[in-house]
Amino acid sequence: MDPNHRRGLFYALSAFVLWGVAPAYFKLVQQVPPAEIIVHRILWSGVLMALVLGLSRRFVGWRHLRDNPRLLATLALTSLLICANWLTFVYAVNSGRMLDASLGYYINPLINVLLAVAFLGERLRPLQIAAVALATLGVAYQVVELGRLPWISLVLALSFGFYGLLRKRVALDALNGLGVETALVTPLALGYLAWLWSQGNAQFAHVSAGLDALLIAAGIVTTVPLALFAAGAQRLPYTTIGFLQYLSPSIGIVLAVACYGEHFGATRAVTFGLIWAGLALFSWDAWRAYSRTRAG
Repeated sequence: MDPNHRRGLFYALSAFVLWGVAPAYFKLVQQVPPAEIIVHRILWSGVLMALVLGLSRRFVGWRHLRDNPRLLATLALTSLLICANWLTFVYAVNSGRMLDASLGYYINPLINVLLAVAFLGERLRPLQIAAVALATLGVAYQVVELGRLPWISLVLALSFGFYGLLRKRVALDALNGLGVETALVTPLALGYLAWLWSQGNAQFAHVSAGLDALLIAAGIVTTVPLALFAAGAQRLPYTTIGFLQYLSPSIGIVLAVACYGEHFGATRAVTFGLIWAGLALFSWDAWRAYSRTRAG
C-alpha cells in the first residue's frame, strides 16, 4: 500500500472512531444543559482554531473574507447549520436517544444524494434510486409504527447534508472554514453565556474544576477529529471515505445498546434493516462506478 494512502487511512479511521465514541464524552457532561455545552464547544474550538491557524500561519485573513461577502454569508449560514447539528446531537445523546442519532447519520449519505440531484443537477443511477427508496421506506415504517417522525434523525441528516452542500461551494479549506465559522458564532455564544451567568444558571466555574476541564476539552473533542478527517480526505478516494463514514454511527449503536441501555426493538430493527439495505446498494453502486472510472 502506498505510504500516503496508508497515512490517509489511519487519519480517516481515527477521525471516524473518535466521532463514534464522542457520545461517551457528552455523557460525562450530561448534567450541563445541551445549549451550554454547545456554547463551550464553540468558544474552546475557537480558541484552539485561532492557535492552530496563528501558529501555522495558514489563516486566509479577514481582508479576504471582507472582500468576498458571498463567502462570508455562506459561512455564516453553515455555522448556524453545524451548531444546530451539534445541539441536536448533544440533546439526543444526553436524553437517551443515541439510536436516533445513529439513524440520522446512516440516512445522511442518502440525503446527500437527493441534495445533489436537487441543487447540483446530478442524476441518479437505478441502484441509487432503489437505495433512496429503501431508506424512505425505513423512515416511513418507523413513522407508522411509532406514530411520529424521527425528528432527531431527520434534523441531523438534513442539517449536516445542507452543511456539506454549502461547504462544497466554499473555496476554503476545512481548518479555515471551521475557524471562520466558530468566529462568526462566538459573539452569540458569549452573549448566551453572559446571560446564563447573569441568571445564576451557568455550570462553568460553579460546580467543580473537573467539570470545567471537561467543558474546556469540548474544543479538542470538536477540532481533532475534523483535522484528522481533513487530512484523510486529502489522501483517500471519495468512495473509501464514503465506506468509512458508516463506522461512526455503528460505534454509536454499540455504545447505545451495550453501555447505555437503549432498547433496540423490532421497529428499530426493521427501520435500520431497510436503511442498511439501502446503504449496501448505494455503496456497491458507488464502488462499481469508481472501479469503472479507474479501469477506463
